[in-house]
Formats: sequence, structure tokens, C-alpha cells
Amino acid sequence: MIRRHELDALPVRSALPALQEALEGAGTAVLCAPPGTGKTTLVPLALAGLTADGAPVRKVLVAEPRRIAARAAARRMAWLLGERVGERVGFTVRGERAVGARTVVEVVTTGVLLQRLQRDQELPGVDIVVLDECHERHLDADTAAAFLLDVREALRPELRLVAASATTDAEGWSRLLGDAPVVAAQGVSHPVETLWAPPERPVRPAHGMRVDPALLSHVASVVRRALREREGDVLCFLPGVGEIARVAGQLADLGAAGVEVLQVHGRAPAAVQDAVLAGAGDRRRVVLATSVAESSLTVPGVRVVVDCGLAREPRMDHARGLSALTTVRASQAAARQRAGRAGREAPGAVYRCWSEGEDGRLPRFPSPEIKVADLTAFALQAACWGDPDASGLALLDAPPGGAMAAARDVLTAVGAVDAAGRATERGVRMARLGLHPRLARALLDGAAQVGARRAAEVVALLSEEPPREYGDDLADAWRTARRGRDAYAGRWRQESRRLASALSGAAVATAATDAVGAGAPRDEAPSASPGSRGSSSPAPAASAPGENDDVAAGIVAALAFPERVARKRGAGAYVMASGTGAEVGDGSRLRSAEWLAVAVADRPVTAASARVRLAAVVDEETARWAAGALYAEAEEVGWADGDVVARSVARLGAVELVSRPLRDADPALVREALVDGLRREGLGLLRWSDGARSLRERMAFLHGELGAPWADVTDEALLARRDEWLEPELSRARRRADLARIDAGQALSRLLPWASGESARFDELAPERIEVPSGSRIRVDYGGDQPVLAVKLQEMFGLRESPRVAGGRVPVLVHLLSPAGRPAAVTADLASFWQDGYRAVRAELRGRYPKHPWPEDPAAAEPTRHTTARMRRG
Repeated sequence: MIRRHELDALPVRSALPALQEALEGAGTAVLCAPPGTGKTTLVPLALAGLTADGAPVRKVLVAEPRRIAARAAARRMAWLLGERVGERVGFTVRGERAVGARTVVEVVTTGVLLQRLQRDQELPGVDIVVLDECHERHLDADTAAAFLLDVREALRPELRLVAASATTDAEGWSRLLGDAPVVAAQGVSHPVETLWAPPERPVRPAHGMRVDPALLSHVASVVRRALREREGDVLCFLPGVGEIARVAGQLADLGAAGVEVLQVHGRAPAAVQDAVLAGAGDRRRVVLATSVAESSLTVPGVRVVVDCGLAREPRMDHARGLSALTTVRASQAAARQRAGRAGREAPGAVYRCWSEGEDGRLPRFPSPEIKVADLTAFALQAACWGDPDASGLALLDAPPGGAMAAARDVLTAVGAVDAAGRATERGVRMARLGLHPRLARALLDGAAQVGARRAAEVVALLSEEPPREYGDDLADAWRTARRGRDAYAGRWRQESRRLASALSGAAVATAATDAVGAGAPRDEAPSASPGSRGSSSPAPAASAPGENDDVAAGIVAALAFPERVARKRGAGAYVMASGTGAEVGDGSRLRSAEWLAVAVADRPVTAASARVRLAAVVDEETARWAAGALYAEAEEVGWADGDVVARSVARLGAVELVSRPLRDADPALVREALVDGLRREGLGLLRWSDGARSLRERMAFLHGELGAPWADVTDEALLARRDEWLEPELSRARRRADLARIDAGQALSRLLPWASGESARFDELAPERIEVPSGSRIRVDYGGDQPVLAVKLQEMFGLRESPRVAGGRVPVLVHLLSPAGRPAAVTADLASFWQDGYRAVRAELRGRYPKHPWPEDPAAAEPTRHTTARMRRG
């Protein structure tokens, strides 16, 4: 029996006529309805004609972003109809299906919807598609919307499409759907009081998957405070499963006080999920949930929300080839959604674990996945759809070019697309497995090496990362899952069976024949070209009955992540073929392995190396086979450890396998290595005599004062013009010692303006020495900002003006020295010094040096290098 009282109480009912009218007219609509108004449950039933007697029955497909939401929505709709799931309302998620012959409303995940569209673009029998929670901007939902718009335009204009959002930011979706009408439903909103509850002491910002334990302890204390200060159930938002488990542990003693602590997330057992969504019993509840409870699920009985202020979003580090969830600050939109859960049934309160001042600095909306996530699966979907670069797809945000290029490289390497980016038959088969393309490749090629069942079991482990307590050794985690009785082990078995059944005999038999790079048997030389295709014979180490789990796990992991095969380079330290460093935790069995296939790793913001979360032990043969496309042999000549190093090197990506000294290196490579050495260590590697240094300083002076044709002789400029002045000496050099024998002064003189004849004026414009009145030729120092002439004061008697250089443009800075050679005065204007400064110097020095002449009129006196007595004898 239909529960009409509950249906009539749902606020979205008032928006149904406008929604029906929009679909009859435009064929598309955007429905904005706050959480809890019934947009996920009443709207599909009404569109299907199940809530009104005599209404035409239509087949409605509802797409949810999460499995837990899809199951919950189907159960709620079936309950409203007074039926069991699988009758007129059913659901299909990966690995689970409850649909019958009478089903007219089917709830699916967006991933399942994409699979159906790829198999049959027309969606035969479906009249209306509802994309729920589209405001969350999940990549699968954006992709499904783009495909459905293509279907409406080219194949089925009568197909109706509804984009349902829990926020009012619907303008973008309206434009995307061809200026679709926006239908808004008002929710029953009770007032929610905001209480700011920041930690008393600063906590470390979250990075990667790490959240400061101090923040989690604070959240637990805020939950206790909420229980004391407010009535009703408490819904606490946390970023992930690990944080939920930690806070649950800190709240375990609440059971003795009659409070039930429940955990809601995608990995929670179905029975727990059902208990949370069924409503409160006699006991008060604390529900610890991920963002799945923001809008996808309604938890009855909640009067208080505790918000930690964090969320998990996918991120792709393209430079290191690492893709993972990362912890970020929740957006303002998410915070509003979370707070609204406290006012669904009565006035409530939200405790926000951050300050009011911080609130204004939060991002307005969560980042669209297409902007930040790994796009490999999206690129394969687009290629299979016939639009490899996704340029023709109607998307709210275009995919970043760099991310698409990186994704296409991966798809090419695993044989999913051809050189033009079009999907191959193998790529289509991979897309239909419902896996990331890397895992699809590992399943297809791994089945040919270790058997379908083993490959399916390992890939199932890789498709949903095992709990942290399973450890970081993939083979050990596999053994733990086999004997496990926890919720994860149950899901793993179900997924393993699904994948094994998906591996048809034809797919396994032909998988290796169209593999790329790793399709060859493991005993075949890995130096074949990346595009070579090997035979389908199984790997020697993987063919024996009762094969070791470690070997099978390593083969499958290496096939999934060939650029992450890693070789040991120190205690617990590895380098992956991608060039990224990796570190294994203390106490891990993996630390003793020479080679690893890294399946899961993350890199803290401040760390140079990634942390290994899950990996398998492999041998070098497996690594070279799986990453065969990365194998290369080359002559490497470079500057290292202060000299030219020439080697013949075999590499697996960035991992060095073998190196041998190279005796007859390419002279051009040697020359570039020497230039690199000069660039790194400077031109001081050449032989610089005093004369050479003086020559360079004089040339630099003229360049600075006169410009062309006098050459710039800075290191950068000289290296740029090395062919003009350092040849042929550089071409004859082979090592550092040869550079030290090159006369820098002789080489540098080649840059003097010989062709114009200006070089003849070099000594005139920048004389190395200047003859002073005493007859001495004194060296000029051009190393400073101004040329300096350091000369004894008595030798300058009789000279009325300071010497000038650069054709008379620049006065020389004269350092006048005492008879003992110590500085007595500095002047660039000798005439002024004789008139004003000399008297003070004379008064100070004549008593100290009485044997030297100190005339009253130095400008008219006779210059001398000698004492007064010697002058008289002379």
C-alpha cells in the first residue's frame, strides 16, 4: 500500500506540476530542492506515474553519485510504495543488482549509467533520466550529462533529462541543458543556531590523507559538548573512514551512557547503513559520517551537527604520476549543506570546529573533479564515445589540456587508444569492465599470466584500497582478505567474483595479443619498441600450480602501474621508474625487497618522496617485463661530480639497471658536458692568469662605459658566445683537466673588435698601466665600479688634473698612498685635493715621514719616488 501521508508531506510535491510542464515543453529541466524535500524519492516516483492513479507509466532512470545513496534511495522509494526493492523500484550498483520485470524506477550509480550508454547509446526503454546531486560536480555525473545531451540531439530527442541539485546555483546547468527551465522547491527549513568551536590550540593543517590527531580529539570533545548542551541525535562530519574510526574509538565509552555511536560511509556494512537511515530508536545516537550525508542521504532524528570543516577531494600530481584523495577545507556550500541537516525536522544547532574569522576564507564551492582529478578514465570514456579530445562534449568545465595529454599517454601505453586517440577494440573492452583503465589493463593482461581468478582477486584489492590494518604488503593484504570476515572482505569477494565473470574466454585469450609494451612473455627481452606486441604465452614464473601469492600480486600490480616499479636505493628508500622517490615505513616487510611494484602512494606537501601505502615485492625480471615500454639503452655523457662522466646505460624509466664506462664518447656530447660544467661551476675552470683577469676586467669596463663594439664578458654572455672565443680549445677538451689548460686570456682576446679596427684603441681607452709624473708605470685596477690607480702621493706631484680613461670620459679614482704604501687619501679630482685636502694629509704625515718631501705647493713640485736625501744626491 502506498504511504500517501508520507508522500504528501514531502515539500517537493508543490514543484511537480512545473517540473512536468518543463519536461513536456523543453524536454529538460533543472530541479533545485534542498536536502530532505523529496527530490530523490518523490520526484522519480511521480515522473514514472506511480503516485497518481491512471497516470501514464514511464521508465525512469535515477543516477546517484554513490552506491550507498543509490541503495538508500531505492529502498526509501520502495517503502513509500509499500513494496520490496526489486519490484516497481530497483537499483543497480557495481556488483549488486535488485531489478525485476515490473521495475519502472531504477536507481543506478553514475558509473553504471556510463557503462549502459557505452553499450547502447539509445538507452532503449528509458523515458526519463534524473541526474541527482549534480551540484557535487563528480566527474562521472558531468560525463553522463554530456553523453545524454548528445543522445538527445542525435538519437532520441524525446528522452527527458532532469538535473537535480540541492543548491540554488543552477544557472550553469540550465545553460548546459539548452536554457532548460529551472524549477525550485522550497524546503521546510527550521532555524539552525551556529556555534563556533575552534580548537583552543593551533592544529597542523591537513595534507594528503593526514589529519592532525589533535583536531580529531577536539572534534570528539565537541561531540560530547553537543550531547550535554542539546537534545536529539548528533551528526558529525569527518573527511574519511580513518578519521571516523579514530573518533569512534574516542567516543566508545558513550555506550555505557546509553548513546549509540554509528559510522556511515561507503565501506560501512549494509546493515549499519540501514540502521542509520531507518531512524532513531529508544537510544540517543551519534552518527559519524563522511560527506555522503551532506545531501545524498537523510539521517532522521538529527538535531545537532558537528562539522570538522574538512573534506576529501581527488587530486592528480601529474609531475609524479600519483593520483589520490587529499584532505581539503570544506567549501562554504558544503558547510551550509551540512548545517542544514540539523534543521530538517526541528530547530537545531551546528557546532563548527573553526573560527568565524576563518569562515569567510573558505572556498565558495568544491572544486569540480574534471579540474583536479586523474582524467585517464574520462579520456577513455570520451574516446569510446567517439570524441577523443572531448572538444565536442557539452561540459560545464573543459578538461585541462595537460591532464588530458597525460591521460592519453597512459591510454596509448596500455593499448586502449591508437595514435590518433581513437579507442581500440581492447580499449572498448577495458571501458566495459567498470574499472580504471590501469586496472582494466592489469586484469586483462594479468589473467593471461596468473589466471583469471588470481588476477580478479588482486585487481579487486587495487580497486578499493584495503583497510590500513591489512598492512602495506599487497600479497599479505590478499591473504588477509581471503580469510577475513569483515565488511571489506565481503565486498572484496563480491568484486572478485564480478571481475572473474567479466573475463570471458575470448577476452583472456586475446588480451595479450593486443597488449602494448607488457604484452610479451616475461622471459622476452624488454628492449623491444614500446609498440611491439608479444605472444600470449604465460610468464614462466606465473605458470606453475600453487604459484606464490607474492609473484602473482607483483605481476598484476606492475601491470597496473608500470611507471611505479621501484628499485631500492637505500634503507627503506626507492626510486620509481617515473623518477619519483618512494619510502617504505619502518617495520615493513617490504623494506628488504630490492624491487617493488608500488600500487598506492601519497606525497606529503613538504616531502620530497612519496610514502608507500601498498606495494608488492617483484624481481627485476618482472619489473623489466611489465615496464618494457620504459626500457631504453643510451650513451649518457654529462657533468657529474666535478668532471665529464661518459657511460653506456640501460634504464627502466628513471631506474638505472646497468652502466659501463664509455671510452669513445660522441665528441658533441662531451662538448655539451663541458659547457654544462662551465655553466654549473663557472669559467673559473679555465686557466686565468693575472693578465687574463686584467684583460677581462678592462673589456668589462669598456662594455659598461661605451657599449658596442666592446663585448659583454659576464659568465652568461661568454657562455652564450662560446663558439666565438673558446674554440678550438673547447672542442679538443675531454675532461676537467683539459679545461684547466686553456689560456683564458688568449681565448678572450678573440672577442676584441678586430674586424672594425677598434681593437687598436684598446690600450688607449683602457690602458693596463698609466705613467705617472715620477715616470713609474702603475697598473690600473678595473675590478670595481670605477678604475683605480693606487700610487704614492709624492709620485703625483706636479700633476694638476686626475688621469682619465675611456677617451677622457671617466676619471680614474686615485688612491694616494703614504711612503709606506698605506692609503692616505682617495680622490677623483686631483686639482681639488691639492687645493683643499692636501694640507691635512701633509700635516698628518710629514712628522711620521720626515725624510720625504712635503712641499707646500704639490701641483708645482717635482715628483719623486725617493726621499729628500736621495733627491739631493741625485
